[in-house]
Amino acid sequence: MKKEKHMPLITVKVFEDELDQAQSKKLIEEITNTVTRLTSEKLRPATWVVIEEIKDGHWGVAGNALSLDDVQKMMAD
Repeated sequence: MKKEKHMPLITVKVFEDELDQAQSKKLIEEITNTVTRLTSEKLRPATWVVIEEIKDGHWGVAGNALSLDDVQKMMAD
């Protein structure tokens, strides 16, 4: 029986314009490093990280649509 190969695919959802190019790059690197540290370095070439940007008002919690400003205010409290 042929052993299946695994390809980790990690999807991160953030608000549109929440991360700049450098932050996105760093996030991809750190997630990949964590996956390979916890599993195997051999998975590095096959580890995919996708950052999806969600528009303001297209993300909600507890029945309320949120914007990036709303979340930043909640984090500041």
